[in-house]
Amino acid sequence: METARCRAVLAAAETGSFSRAAEVLRYTPSGVNQLVTAFENELGFSVFRRSTKGVSLTENGQLLLPTVREFLRQEDRLFELATEINGLLIGSVTIAAYSSIATHWLPAVIRVFQQDYPHVSIRLMEGIWQEVSGWLDDRTADIGFFSYQEGMPYEWIPLAEDPMLALLPQGHPLADASAYPLKDCEKDDFIMPALGCDDDVEALFRHYGIVPKIRFTTMENFSAMSMVEQGLGISIMNQLITEGHICNVVKLPLAPPAQITMGAALHSRVDASPAVKMFLKYAVRMLTQTETT
Repeated sequence: METARCRAVLAAAETGSFSRAAEVLRYTPSGVNQLVTAFENELGFSVFRRSTKGVSLTENGQLLLPTVREFLRQEDRLFELATEINGLLIGSVTIAAYSSIATHWLPAVIRVFQQDYPHVSIRLMEGIWQEVSGWLDDRTADIGFFSYQEGMPYEWIPLAEDPMLALLPQGHPLADASAYPLKDCEKDDFIMPALGCDDDVEALFRHYGIVPKIRFTTMENFSAMSMVEQGLGISIMNQLITEGHICNVVKLPLAPPAQITMGAALHSRVDASPAVKMFLKYAVRMLTQTETT
């Protein structure tokens, strides 16, 4: 199986187009088409459905994609190990992270890491818990930076405890209180981020047996903060999310107090590439000694 064919298949699957895949790989569209066709001929079945709008994976293609991605990952690791033996660290690191972590923590780590290892490319992807976990599961991402949840099938490195806060509009009756009673989420209009799928907030409610009065859902946390500012309800977020956002809202600790554990996750440090291992080393050192103090 030729590597070039596998890379063409992966690029086309990720971009949905031979033309865009060609831009990523610096080939011509016809070159990508030829590589994909040769790949399909070698296997004896079609991997893509072709249309005027682009390409999409067939069912067989969807079954193959994780194996293709892993094949290329192992080949990259082989070359990275060889260059490490020769004294030069190269390769790539794909990071999946909460937007708050990507904004407040990772840029400093990437800057220092790149100063020491300029030949390692960094790809940063941002998403909610389910997206970060999904990118780890299908190995699109090498490392995930997000919050801990029970039963995660990853190697976990805790970095910091981040308190959960209640966000209230200025005119709320408890705006001057020392803490917000979590049980009041059952009577106050609640604004749920992540389209109602915020695992950190849902886990908190499940733990205390609370059924919130969800009035609105949003995709972005900043949208939820703006809605709180306009008096549309209250919300709950971890403190890191709220940093750097200028909204005229009241931030209160919860009663009882709650926090989430932020950290890094990967499938295995033993099997990780040299570049991934080194980036993780930098992240753990910087985030546990500086960002989280």
